[in-house]
Amino acid sequence: MSTSDIPSLTTAGGQPDTSATPPAASARAVIGITRFKAAFTQYKILALVVAIAVVWAFFSYLTDGDFLTARNLSNLLRQMAITGMLASGMVFVIIAGEIDLSVGSLLGLLGGVAAILDARYHLPLAVTLLAVVALGAAIGTFNGYWVAYRGIPSFIVTLAGLLAFRGILLGITNGVTVTPISADFVAVGQSYVPASVGYGLAGILFVLLAALVLRGRGKRRQYGLTVPAFAIDLGKIVVTGAVLAGFIYVLNDYRGIPTPVLILLVLLGVLTLMARRTVLGRRIYAIGGNLEATRLSGVDVQRVKLIVFGLMGAAAALAGVITTARLAAGSPSAGSLQELDAIASCIIGGTSMRGGAGTVAGALIGALIMASLDNGMSMLSVDTYWQMIVKGTILLLAVWLDIATSTKTA
Repeated sequence: MSTSDIPSLTTAGGQPDTSATPPAASARAVIGITRFKAAFTQYKILALVVAIAVVWAFFSYLTDGDFLTARNLSNLLRQMAITGMLASGMVFVIIAGEIDLSVGSLLGLLGGVAAILDARYHLPLAVTLLAVVALGAAIGTFNGYWVAYRGIPSFIVTLAGLLAFRGILLGITNGVTVTPISADFVAVGQSYVPASVGYGLAGILFVLLAALVLRGRGKRRQYGLTVPAFAIDLGKIVVTGAVLAGFIYVLNDYRGIPTPVLILLVLLGVLTLMARRTVLGRRIYAIGGNLEATRLSGVDVQRVKLIVFGLMGAAAALAGVITTARLAAGSPSAGSLQELDAIASCIIGGTSMRGGAGTVAGALIGALIMASLDNGMSMLSVDTYWQMIVKGTILLLAVWLDIATSTKTA
């Protein structure tokens, strides 16, 4: 090849031609986007906490500080507890690559069953609770059977459940509210934990979290992995302690920790340990991340999905019991469209609709954001249709952000 065949690297004026190579600014932009994606993925929970702080500051400013009073924050947490319970189960369903549209109707049905067992048959509270949770797990497992073993898409199975469970609820209640509910039952949804007990539980939780952080450092050192600077982990422990102390102080300034919130925190701890420390938890993430590879590795995918839907049913049962206790009645309209709030909470909290990614803590923070929007806009007397528009827009933006910052390739 002669030298005349080599493309010229200069312009007609003799200046270097840079059109064939990407500009330095473009390269820096690509690097910046890549770093942002990595940082967002690593610190997603922190980003959500910042989002809550912004939302709270915004509503506090518009309500002249009324939004951040101890009474309103206590009511806010009570409101989000039910959605949080549904989201705690829904997050595993979505991580496994499925969806459950029936949980709102299932919440209403199980809440109605609990009201009937209490008001009509006067069963002891413990018996009622156990029966309703067992029934919820059984119905969830029934949904899972059709999905896992019969190959029917979860969207169709749970859409059928959405209709059928609501119909059963209307049938067993005759379309009327079930009352009266016993005082012991009502206390499950309306009582508060004494201040001393709240501080004691916070202390125990702080010690456990600190022990887990230090244990994690030891494990990383044992397996030759990079160990973060001790100051970073110490900062995590200190910040966690400060948040816990502030949380308990604010709630005790009103009446104490609401019982539904305490139940939700226990659920958070149990499910987080299951996700991070058990074989079942790792398999759920593996199924959502790569179903075929997980199946080929010998995992019983069908059984895992069955368990996931059973877990979702048990969470819906807890939410149904709390709903009935809060209302002091079994309402045939309870749980309407609650499945949408649960799904939105998971997505806003960082759970990927593609499966394989998400946390219970993130889902609960998402539920808190949703509840904060509802509470704040209600305090400002914003019209209902505007509230729905705002929540829908935020959900759309959350899904877009998940896609835009995804490190997965097509």
